[in-house]
Amino acid sequence: MIRARGLTKTFSRRKEVVEAVKGIDVDVAEGELVAFLGPNGAGKSTTLRMLTSLLEPTAGEAQVAGYDVVAHPAQVRARLGFIGQGNGGGFSYKVVDELHNQGRFYGLAPAVYRERAADLMAALELSGLEKRAVQSLSGGQRRRLDVALGLMNHPPLLFLDEPTTGLDPHSRANLWEHITAMRERYGMTVVLTTHYLDEADSMAERVVVIDHGEIIADAAPGVLKHEHADDALTLVVSGGDEPAVRAAVPDGFGEVVVFPHDPSTGSGGPDGLRVRVATARGADALPGVIEAFRLAGLTTTSASVRQASLDDVFLNLTGRSLREEAAA
Repeated sequence: MIRARGLTKTFSRRKEVVEAVKGIDVDVAEGELVAFLGPNGAGKSTTLRMLTSLLEPTAGEAQVAGYDVVAHPAQVRARLGFIGQGNGGGFSYKVVDELHNQGRFYGLAPAVYRERAADLMAALELSGLEKRAVQSLSGGQRRRLDVALGLMNHPPLLFLDEPTTGLDPHSRANLWEHITAMRERYGMTVVLTTHYLDEADSMAERVVVIDHGEIIADAAPGVLKHEHADDALTLVVSGGDEPAVRAAVPDGFGEVVVFPHDPSTGSGGPDGLRVRVATARGADALPGVIEAFRLAGLTTTSASVRQASLDDVFLNLTGRSLREEAAA
């Protein structure tokens, strides 16, 4: 569905040449849902603008939905849907008029765009809102209208640019339920950008991380977490001092941090020691650590596992947290 080779974009800023995208190679297979992640200014948005034919590459090539983005931009745009960060519907226009106009923009016959608008409104729980002005809709209803607008041409490829930004958790979950249903119904390929790492983790088959204009990681979320981040074991132990605790941790583990534990505050105080151990596959490793402490005469009074997250991966790869990027 997407094939890019050596995709490059440079900009001239006064006498300086800025290389925003540096020879990216990427493939997206038909039917995949791929998340593109990157810090602000990393080249992610520039890459997507080139893939959607909105920005001509300086060098390299890309075929999207079977067409070259430079030679046949109109054919590319006719075969993709795009849901941006802002609302697509005009505030003072009626919901049904916006959908019908979107159908007209794609050159659909009146009978076709009326039928598609009705189907999409029913599927996205917008029935009964046909005559409502867009500005009168709730935030969740507006985003569902954006999804309907992006699907009026039944695109084989859908771009979602931070589709749930600003929505409350319930509305986010509801919107994703509808997007997933529409993806299954139409068999679409989906390219997603988001600052919510849980969305990329749970929804995407692959995650592509872009930084400084280059792809620095491209794999399934589970693979990225295994290769670029550790789980964290947290145990509270008693019966020994810090050197004894450190000596009891088996070889082959990552960073070990030991500090006093106070059950009333969670830190500080003399009541045992809190131990944090970095490791891959933490749930599998935890029983062995507890047994090693027992053999060393230490008593484990509590234990927990925090699994590695995509934010850990992002931080380790780029030196920045995507949560911080979103806040910025």
